[in-house]
Amino acid sequence: MSFYQIISIIGVPSILTIVGLIYKREKSLRLGLQALLRAEMISDYYKYMEKGYAPLHVKENFENCYKQYHTLGANGFMDKLREEFLELPISK
Repeated sequence: MSFYQIISIIGVPSILTIVGLIYKREKSLRLGLQALLRAEMISDYYKYMEKGYAPLHVKENFENCYKQYHTLGANGFMDKLREEFLELPISK
């Protein structure tokens, strides 16, 4: 069965509807993931700012979360938190 036969059986409106649903789901997943990354970074930020230091593995994890968050469409608020967090001394 050729591509054109499949399109004629399914119909263009159906295909457009399916593509729209896939796009909405992908966007929802992206926004949900971004919210989880943001919550994790904010939690670590306040926890370790209060202590005045952060272990190296926590700083590395924070940076990894930030990179993924930024890829999803970061904002200026997290840029500032990242700068301050990375300035914390590393615990011994």
